[in-house]
Amino acid sequence: MYLNCHSFHSLRYGTIPLADLIQQAATCNVKAMALTDINTVTGIYDFIKGCKELNIKPVVGIEFRCNNQLRYIGLAKNANGLAEMNRFLTKHNFENTALPLAAPEFNDVCIIYPFENLPAILKEYEFTGICPDQLPKLFLPEWRARLDKMVVLQPITFRTKREFNLHKILRAIDTNVILSKLTADDYCKTSEVMIPLEELLSKFEEYPQIIENTEKLIDKCNFEFEFQTPRNKKYYSGSRESDMQLLTNLAYEGLSKKYGNDNPQAKARIEKELKVIDQLEFSGYFLITWDIIQYSISQGFLHVGRGSGANSIVSYCLGITAICPIELDLYFERFLNINRKSPPDFDIDWSWKERDTILTYIFDKYGAEYVAFCGTNVEFKYRSIFREVGKVFGLPKEELDLLAKKPMQLHDKNPIVKLVQEYGMLLEKYPNQRSMHSCGIIISEEPITNYTPLEMPPKGFPIVLFDMHVAEDIGFEKFDILSQRGIGHIDDSVKLIEKNRGIKVDIRDIALSKNETKSNASLSHGKTIGCFYIESPAMRGLLRRLKCDNYKTLVAASSIIRPGVAQSGMMKEYIFRHNHPDQFEYFHDVFKEQLGETYGVMVYQEDVIKIALHYAGLPAADGDILRRAMSGKGRSKATLQKVKDNYFTCCAQKGHSVKLSEEIYRQIESFAGYSFCKAHSASYAVESYQSLYLKVYYPIEFMVAVINNHGGFYRTEVYVHEAKMSGATIHNPCVNKSEHETTLYGINVYLGFMQLEGLESKIAHFILRERETNGEFKSLEDFINRIPIGIEGIQILIFIGAFRFTGKTKNQLLVIARLILVNFKPENKNLLLLQEPIKEYTLPVLERSAFEDAFDEIELLSFPVSCTPFDLLQTKYRGQVLAKDLLSHHKKTVKMLAYLISRKHVPTKMGTMYFGTWVDHEGEYFDTAHFTNSLQKYPFQGGGCYLLLGTVEVDYHFPTVTVSKMAKMPFVPDPRYSNTNDRQYKVHEQIKEDVSMTHRAPYPQEHEINLPRYKMG
Repeated sequence: MYLNCHSFHSLRYGTIPLADLIQQAATCNVKAMALTDINTVTGIYDFIKGCKELNIKPVVGIEFRCNNQLRYIGLAKNANGLAEMNRFLTKHNFENTALPLAAPEFNDVCIIYPFENLPAILKEYEFTGICPDQLPKLFLPEWRARLDKMVVLQPITFRTKREFNLHKILRAIDTNVILSKLTADDYCKTSEVMIPLEELLSKFEEYPQIIENTEKLIDKCNFEFEFQTPRNKKYYSGSRESDMQLLTNLAYEGLSKKYGNDNPQAKARIEKELKVIDQLEFSGYFLITWDIIQYSISQGFLHVGRGSGANSIVSYCLGITAICPIELDLYFERFLNINRKSPPDFDIDWSWKERDTILTYIFDKYGAEYVAFCGTNVEFKYRSIFREVGKVFGLPKEELDLLAKKPMQLHDKNPIVKLVQEYGMLLEKYPNQRSMHSCGIIISEEPITNYTPLEMPPKGFPIVLFDMHVAEDIGFEKFDILSQRGIGHIDDSVKLIEKNRGIKVDIRDIALSKNETKSNASLSHGKTIGCFYIESPAMRGLLRRLKCDNYKTLVAASSIIRPGVAQSGMMKEYIFRHNHPDQFEYFHDVFKEQLGETYGVMVYQEDVIKIALHYAGLPAADGDILRRAMSGKGRSKATLQKVKDNYFTCCAQKGHSVKLSEEIYRQIESFAGYSFCKAHSASYAVESYQSLYLKVYYPIEFMVAVINNHGGFYRTEVYVHEAKMSGATIHNPCVNKSEHETTLYGINVYLGFMQLEGLESKIAHFILRERETNGEFKSLEDFINRIPIGIEGIQILIFIGAFRFTGKTKNQLLVIARLILVNFKPENKNLLLLQEPIKEYTLPVLERSAFEDAFDEIELLSFPVSCTPFDLLQTKYRGQVLAKDLLSHHKKTVKMLAYLISRKHVPTKMGTMYFGTWVDHEGEYFDTAHFTNSLQKYPFQGGGCYLLLGTVEVDYHFPTVTVSKMAKMPFVPDPRYSNTNDRQYKVHEQIKEDVSMTHRAPYPQEHEINLPRYKMG
């Protein structure tokens, strides 16, 4: 009888979580119900599963609304009916047109109109929905005459009075008004709750025909869905046989190139994988991925195939990945096996500049009807909750900011804030809006509108209305088409090297960069700033602690740096065992047999699975559940608890001690959501090597590429510093030399116009087009004559020195610009500038301080170029010790003068602490630790230079200065404002620092880990 149920997937309208809605129906003795969320089918697949579990007949449909006005409700008779509604809604979503008042012609859909929008004539499959409170209308003869087309309509939107209030808050958020401004038309009726079926039927007892009509309508609606059926595009070449033939041929071609013609191990591995791929009918997925890669290569694009797909030798031979699974002992079953219930996917990265080209190819090649992005539900989060709900209650912006930023216990205690908190917390985890999955694409065998309507976000690629979990549940294996700036660094470096030096570097040939001698030396010393994944202070410190000078150690480092591994204490234990391989025992033989490569320490997801299988004897299916939980994909806590219970039962049966088994499970749990699979770490390590090789041999080109790809872990200033340390001469933007991006001529680096704060992008591009068309600018007057720019833009360019080629000082140029432009009107440009000769002005010679340029640069770039920050200090003191000397000062107190690069906030039981990264006046990096007691007296005071006093601690070859005191050192006053005291130190505030936050607990200390280093049985 319930033909119009809303879950919380009716965004900013429904208040009932889907599972709760189904449970409530069972409690009310409902035998059949329809999920009709507003303009979406987001929840229908979970709804079908949930209803089947409780023996409720699921009816699926859509409530069609336009501008919050209910047009009609559509119920699918079958799969074709759902597809009809999906296509109808998709058309209006794409065209951004209003839904018509009357439903279109449908073949397999039943339509229910509300009284308020009832056509004069109803088609055979159309009905009138009548609510209990509308029954008195049936006393009128014109309505009684239409009884044969009437069905029970009891909409469901909320459960309780509290949820009704929540519904009104959601409606206010959606309509962007305060609560008191809502009208009755904006929200639902107070009767839209579920009542026991018997009670609902009793309301219609005088109209048995309406009940009978409703039952017949429910009988007509029989939407069945087979969840086990694969729905991806099945075949690349037209049939399973031709696909397998093509895949086999490609695999053996790749085998010959990668391994030669006489490698029985590789050949046996390929044969084994091809057999499984055929059995699982996965050849089409491999070939489509291969096709995308072939297109990428044809365009000269660089890609990185990573994730569990790198466990496959077939994907290696096809060029999808660059990881040899034999070299790293990667087992194919981690990617694909007969018993695996969930399908895997390939993760492919491209440069952020090239990803859209790849996406366009996929949509064009495989058809817009068959390709779409996965959707995702953007949930109400803490900050958005307090901003949105607070706004509904009429709180001012200042108070909203405080509510959003402060923890709840620090909020004011007034009644309005209490209401905001009460209803805000009800919204936690509720979907707020639909968005596009960052990378997941599905390519369907049938039109995607058979399963969902599509939306077209501003990005320009259609999205389905369900998330990746639902996509997987209903049989789609997604293709992850990702982008990252690291590939942009590598790709642009290669192009710059060829342009600047005439050298072609085949960076795709990983044999060139992997385990390369000079690169390994830089790696072991942590000289990796700018390099993908290995440039953060924590990673550089780890590389030095490990003296990491080879590929396999880098693969391990890429995984142990992850929060799950580090948090468990296994990172510290790995470092100890790596440096002292003779000072520990494997505490169980299984750890020696299975994890010998990582000294018995669990580092990868596969390691955890190995221990679960070989130590506890868990069945393979449980191992896969653990794997999914560790990768953050497991959604069932109950299932994981069952595996945990089974683990301890199996351990007891094998006679293992409870203490040892508990310790091992603690380690397993600590991995949840953070550990990498080994193939993923290996893929990262290869890319790290590629970027490191380019940095070692072509450092200036590499740094320019990093700058042009918007950096990495650090701000632009750090990469400019690296280029300078590599021998580059850094130049400020110049109207005749610079491009929008940073440009390189030999060793001369000209910063790009994009670095200038305040200069409009369109002006920068206009300068480039004009220069290309009509040649370089001869003077400031010539520039003003040719470029449509106002006085503000001209001043920015003058202050940064973009006209230094004229030989005139900045002051002289400003006078000329103001004389020409202050009273200048654009409509007189031709008259004033083209037809009259430019006047020669007699300009005064004004004295300039040597520091004025530096402060101009700080104002416009946020860092000085013409000198170093140390040159701007009032003191000539540079500290007692340099970064290069720290290793020889273990346990000694040192005084250092340094420029702040970055700091990382870490909460501890005792309060806040920070880790800092600095450069000394020679430009070398070093790291500091700042504990709570020190910070209370000597806090950070923003970017700049500090005098540091602390004790050096050398931890496995890596020195850290534990700071006890520090003071920010004053810069010279800004000479540009020598006559105004209030401005002399204003620009100094624009000196930046990189601040990163973490909410994790601090890594455990060695004495807290208690990881046994002796045999326990």
